[in-house]
Amino acid sequence: MNAIILRLVCGLLFAGMVLGVATHPPKDLTQGLGMMLPATMLLGVALKGPKGRSRLPPKKRAPPPPPVSGRTPGV
Repeated sequence: MNAIILRLVCGLLFAGMVLGVATHPPKDLTQGLGMMLPATMLLGVALKGPKGRSRLPPKKRAPPPPPVSGRTPGV
């Protein structure tokens, strides 16, 4: 429940930053870049949740191929 609230708050803060940039655009490039860093961090937390956990299940790794028998190593 706590993670849902955190994601909701970060999403609302990101939306507020986007609306703020739309109504009052930055004066120069450095100010715009400075505003992008916290916005991307908020968006990342809103999408992935805290501690980088994703809603998608992790990918399963393929098992290693079985060893080839009948051959002697080094020959």
